[in-house]
Amino acid sequence: MASRMLVLGLGNPILTDDGVGIHVVRALAARDRFGGVTLAEASVGGLRLLDTLTGYERVILVDAIQTPDGQAGQVYLLHPNNLHASLHSGSTHDLSLPDALTLGRKLGLVLPTDEAVTIVAVEVEDVLTFGESCTPAVAAAIPGAVEMVMACISAPHLSA
Repeated sequence: MASRMLVLGLGNPILTDDGVGIHVVRALAARDRFGGVTLAEASVGGLRLLDTLTGYERVILVDAIQTPDGQAGQVYLLHPNNLHASLHSGSTHDLSLPDALTLGRKLGLVLPTDEAVTIVAVEVEDVLTFGESCTPAVAAAIPGAVEMVMACISAPHLSA
């Protein structure tokens, strides 16, 4: 397996806060170069995410999250085993991240272990309005999310 690390910003950059993962990765890219770390963006999830993750030893996913009691702008450090269910997915045939990883491994894809996948999730407010900027609380959280990703890059033992 490759010894490379992937930091993947997820979301739709024209749906207000849904693009926060992409904004975080772009802020990382503007900050510095990371040896052995690939920075990328994607607007996919579930099974469609497997092609992007294949071949990496470690992955940090940066994405939007909405929880029942969350405050917009909160930043969470999670792992696939923290994700029990999703309120929606892109398709009724799509799978959650943990299920997609399990299926991909069973199909013989070279994927990181669940322990080697870290999720930096930013609690969002608005993922339905067309706009290229995040809401103020979410935009203010981007620097903190960048710092959390940098800490994950430097210290692979960080856990949720």
